[in-house]
Amino acid sequence: MTAAVEVEAPKVVDGLSAEAYHADKKSISSSGLRALLNPGCPAQFKYDRDHPQAPKKEFDLGHAAHLYVLGEGPELEVIDFPDWRKKDAQIQRDEAYLAGKVPLLTKDHDMVVAMAEAIRQHPIAGPLFTPGSGKAEQSIYWTDSATGVRCRVRPDWRRESIVCDYKTIKDAAPDTISRAIKDRAYHQQDAFYIDGVEAAGLAPDGARFVFVFQSKIAPYLITVRELTDQDRDIGRARNERALRLYAECETTGNWPDWTGPVTEIPQIGMPSWDTLRQAEEYLK
Repeated sequence: MTAAVEVEAPKVVDGLSAEAYHADKKSISSSGLRALLNPGCPAQFKYDRDHPQAPKKEFDLGHAAHLYVLGEGPELEVIDFPDWRKKDAQIQRDEAYLAGKVPLLTKDHDMVVAMAEAIRQHPIAGPLFTPGSGKAEQSIYWTDSATGVRCRVRPDWRRESIVCDYKTIKDAAPDTISRAIKDRAYHQQDAFYIDGVEAAGLAPDGARFVFVFQSKIAPYLITVRELTDQDRDIGRARNERALRLYAECETTGNWPDWTGPVTEIPQIGMPSWDTLRQAEEYLK
């Protein structure tokens, strides 16, 4: 497809709230592109976009960690209780949510502070996140020239041409991270953010995308990695397909589910590896 409208110039916005960024329906983000492709589908993406859910409470700790590491994020409310079982604790928690704050138990707040200190002491992550050395939570917009789709990214931290994505995870072991990249299509995020930063002219000599994963269990170990070139190419190809799909859905108003317009009932089987294993065992 080709752009049906004049391509808007790239735009970099500082100070835009996270709520305003995520509420934008005139552009698509990396998470949106990932939701369009299997195991997601356009129909589910469209519904979720039109019926946004309240932020999940399990993300509170990650938001708090971002605040202490990046210096940007929602205001915190420390609730001095050991857990949420007491009614008074629940009341204070709910009041914090109503005030737009992130409530944290004292023990969780102490953990987030320790995690941020571990980041500062890390030989690679520490210098990357040095206060004043980069920009946090910039909103970057550009138009994909092949489809005319307006795109957006919001890097956690950009230090000149290096885009740093900070993720908290239960286990920051490299094998666990590798599986997370596959399961959550982080290779699409990598390519999309690089393309956005370069399109906005923020990295004339080319951008780099760095994952900073941190365990949520003491001693809060950190793994810093860059994606392989091949996986980034796959991620970019997935983005291109998702952009074409999104442009077609917006143009036609048709947002298909996993099956699409068929007249015959499709077949389905087990995952290919299980089919091969069981066929070898039972179909001899």
